[in-house]
Amino acid sequence: MSLKNIEIRGGRVIDPATQFDEAVSLFIADGRIAGIGQTPAGFKADQVIDGTGLVVAPGLVDLSARIAGNIDAELEAAVAGGVTTLACPPDVNPIIDEPELAERIVRHAEDVSQVRVLPVGAMTQGLAGTMLAEMSLLRDAGCIAVSQGRGLPADTKVLLRALQYAASCDVPVWLQPAEFHLSKDGIAHDSALASRMGLAAIPVVAETMGMQNVLSLAWETGARVHFTQISSAEGVALLRAAQDDGLPVTGDVAVHALHLYEQDIGYFDPLTRFDPPLRGFEDREALRLGLADGTLGAAVSAHTPRGVDVKRVPFAEAAPGATGIELLLSLTLAWGESLSLPLRRSLLPITARAADILGIDTGRLAVGQRADLVLFDPLAQWTVQENALRSAGKLTPFLGRTLQGRVMKTLAGGQLVYERG
Repeated sequence: MSLKNIEIRGGRVIDPATQFDEAVSLFIADGRIAGIGQTPAGFKADQVIDGTGLVVAPGLVDLSARIAGNIDAELEAAVAGGVTTLACPPDVNPIIDEPELAERIVRHAEDVSQVRVLPVGAMTQGLAGTMLAEMSLLRDAGCIAVSQGRGLPADTKVLLRALQYAASCDVPVWLQPAEFHLSKDGIAHDSALASRMGLAAIPVVAETMGMQNVLSLAWETGARVHFTQISSAEGVALLRAAQDDGLPVTGDVAVHALHLYEQDIGYFDPLTRFDPPLRGFEDREALRLGLADGTLGAAVSAHTPRGVDVKRVPFAEAAPGATGIELLLSLTLAWGESLSLPLRRSLLPITARAADILGIDTGRLAVGQRADLVLFDPLAQWTVQENALRSAGKLTPFLGRTLQGRVMKTLAGGQLVYERG
């Protein structure tokens, strides 16, 4: 397919990485950005896109989107959400513990979409927490990192061997810090509310003990560690202290945890069951501030498509997770607005800072950069409705809520892959 020369005219171009924010034209040639503001020499547009009233920003980078299963529907949901690069955790069906599976996901995404899908390989075979997976082969097959999925291995010796192996082949390790014995069988934040509701609890110390163990082993092994979906004020504080001590460790937060807290469970609403669980109000506020000051590098959709059969059931029986990739932009903008951040700063955790965690050159606007772009209306309001979501899993606790900021067009590799009708 031949690529068009495209001029995006009249939009507000924002590059969060450099804090550039001006109303200028942006030019695309051969799938890459050819100019910002000034027309490149000899450039002739095959297509002009009217950006009037729209923000032109880097395509969003999502560090946690489970797209296996109905991968085509989830890729459609990704571009409808403005996401052009995503990492897929290993705890999908089938588990990404073999190089062939990782290669298949990458190839399929390339065949049906220009979205860059970066698999995260399983740290242990079958995520069973006993035998290590072939991390070097998973890396060679395209995995951006390895992970144990939700939680940590029960055996700390396995965790040590995994970090040693990962360090030896320079593979980043992404871990959701939940100490196995303190978190297994729990479904809600350990609080008076959980006690009144009779819900098995997961205490904050499960997260902090898990983090402390991992941090100690990271110092020992030199492994590159990223904590996924930190959920508590104490977790943010631990991460900040480790960074201040010079450990190159990073973390992210699920975007829903910037807006919801344990009271949103309401009367056992199964749509609000997550892993890690929604925690207290003070935790939510610490997560908001930790993302703003950069302690938490990225906000992630934690996209986990769930069907009615496993979600519209009693709370204790509901599968954790919800659809989220189509809400990532609006919920991140709402977080930024709640802290009175300028738009260029609000976009950082889902563009350049997320790309920095991945260690790849994306999430920025610069001449020569691959033309992954999202055009969105920052003032447009929309109501989250099941039948309007493109994901195969259409359930989220934000159903019925009115959000602001709507994706109008998405370009990936210089091709228009989504346009709102």
